[in-house]
Amino acid sequence: MQNLVEDFLQFLRHERGQSDNTARTYAALLGKFVTWAQTQSLGDWKQVELWHLMAFLKHERERNLETEPKDSARRLSGESVYLEIAALRAFYKFAGNEKILPQNVAENLSLPRRWKRLPKALTDEEIKKVLAPENPETPESLRDGAILELAYASGLRLSELKNLRLEQLYLEAGFINVIGKGNKERVVPVGKKAVEALKRYIDAARPKLVTPKSPGTVFLTRRGTPFASVTLWLRMKNRVRRAGISRNITPHMLRHSFATHLLEHGADLRIIQELLGHANISTTEIYTHVAGNRLREIHRKFHPRST
Repeated sequence: MQNLVEDFLQFLRHERGQSDNTARTYAALLGKFVTWAQTQSLGDWKQVELWHLMAFLKHERERNLETEPKDSARRLSGESVYLEIAALRAFYKFAGNEKILPQNVAENLSLPRRWKRLPKALTDEEIKKVLAPENPETPESLRDGAILELAYASGLRLSELKNLRLEQLYLEAGFINVIGKGNKERVVPVGKKAVEALKRYIDAARPKLVTPKSPGTVFLTRRGTPFASVTLWLRMKNRVRRAGISRNITPHMLRHSFATHLLEHGADLRIIQELLGHANISTTEIYTHVAGNRLREIHRKFHPRST
């Protein structure tokens, strides 16, 4: 069963152009089903019927979470169940199109309605704290400052920051060429403050981090290697904590802040969609709810006849 999953993952990478992150997510989700199937004496995908898929999803909804104590009442979220169903449906669609399996037993699995969680953004005051320079100035502090400035100035995903290469920078012209999800390219402007932070890092700090084996990625660890996603985020999170912000910050929060603040200051939604690299405008539209809530709060606070 695992061999067929590997064929599907190769299809995602090489024919659909999906990112490594997407492929890893599908691998983990389908791997859970394969592991469960083995406990049910299922050794071939052709043996799997719709009721097996339903039993697996029921098992997933009811099982204890690995990260929680055994007596915890917490269970798998609806979002996680949604992703598992989506992975099974995508896998069976591939197997059907390739004539590998005789029928698509997952086509009648209905996807639950997804609740759209409003993205959380930092306030203007919090952004000022996060982007304030640190003392003493070190190669690491200049690097981390440049990462945060660029994340907020251009709304990049964590994977885009980590994989950004020197040849993608056009700082004199004030833009960068970003390779996003599905290897799609987009041109994103970079503000003056971010350009200055990047130039300082590249001129004064990056040469001290480079080793003979260092790649051409912009941001390097103190060992001269590219960042892993988790390591990069920990650096950013620690910097945010040192800035005096106690609330939990997620990897996407600077990206959300970028989009929300642009919208609040009058940017067109289609332009924000293009800058973020969203394939569909519906993904970008969620920021209209965030901006609307903020505007209502401001109106209630400052309008003389709102109370």
